[in-house]
Amino acid sequence: MTHTPQLRIPATFMRGGTSKGVFFRLDDLPEPARVPGPARDALLLRVIGSPDPYGKHTDGMGGATSSTSKCVILAKSSVPGHDVDYLYGQVAIDSAFVDWSGNCGNLSSAVGPFAIANGLVDPARIPRDGHCTVRIWQANIGRTIVAHVPMADGEVQETGDFELDGVAFPAAEIPLEFLDPSDDGDAGAMFPTGRLVDVLEVPGVGSFEVTMIAAGIPTVFLRAADLGFDGTELQGAINEDRALLARLEAIRAHAALRMGLIDDVAGAATRQHTPKIAWVASPKDYVASSGRPVRAADVDLLARAMSMGKLHHAMMGTASVAIATAAAVPGTLVNAAAGGGERGVVTFGHPSGTLRAGAEVRCVDGQWTVTKAVMSRSARVLMEGHVRVPAEATG
Repeated sequence: MTHTPQLRIPATFMRGGTSKGVFFRLDDLPEPARVPGPARDALLLRVIGSPDPYGKHTDGMGGATSSTSKCVILAKSSVPGHDVDYLYGQVAIDSAFVDWSGNCGNLSSAVGPFAIANGLVDPARIPRDGHCTVRIWQANIGRTIVAHVPMADGEVQETGDFELDGVAFPAAEIPLEFLDPSDDGDAGAMFPTGRLVDVLEVPGVGSFEVTMIAAGIPTVFLRAADLGFDGTELQGAINEDRALLARLEAIRAHAALRMGLIDDVAGAATRQHTPKIAWVASPKDYVASSGRPVRAADVDLLARAMSMGKLHHAMMGTASVAIATAAAVPGTLVNAAAGGGERGVVTFGHPSGTLRAGAEVRCVDGQWTVTKAVMSRSARVLMEGHVRVPAEATG
């Protein structure tokens, strides 16, 4: 019986925000996987353990959820004024597919710490104590992220007392600035149709008022009530209802078409990561998935979002940018759910608790743009060393 040896590839397993992923230096990848294409996708699929018809990722590093089926490739930046190039791959669970169409805002918080620890930042720019400013080029969408990474005794500080709902233990706070985060490369504008509210017709499902925005990540927002929800839903109420999931996917697909992200509705199947579909509601009391009560008085609105076909257990970082941006623009469904008016910062309730995020927007000649979105996350190295994959994984 013949066999091939396993490859040993240097890698770091990291938590960033409410997500986990396998981080690689570009130069450490097998040569065929150092460029975009089938060899790279095949390698990352094997690392994560996809496709897995059992939906468990038993034979890989993935965690069988959208939040834990992620890979990141980093290199010294090729873009002037930046420290590191950051490329993110969302790995499908039950199909042989890696989606490169958007960013992961949560894992963005782990990029700066990894870059510092792995020699991708000029040592002369790294303070012994305080904060190291890491300028990140987000290669998926061509945008800049600035991470302010805490340092202690010349090393990244990972422990601390910053609490992030959706993460069990406190850690050090990492403020993130998403500069010019309108993801308008495909859609052409922050509001792709030029309107703050559209009517979206979805055959066989219904007609819905929606706000479609490309900020952080392309997202379509609906009123919770129009979907038969109240905005306090947890994963158990959504993720086991196949008929409901199919209706939500149909809405997402038709929104993708209206936003100019795909050429026909069938194309949504090969663009699972974007756009996101989310719903919003005015504040209500509810109990988060941890059992902690969330009071209506403590939030400006409620928000829930789908990720890779399932309700996210907390909130994606990129969707948080979309929420903050849409909330700052009077007339959107998100702004209305938050009570209307000018809102540079909002606190929203999600399935795991609450999150505060801000956005700076402006309107020039009738066109809305966002100059910056700000939020805090945390990150931590969980394991470092090598991942092993069969040699044939890269073809």
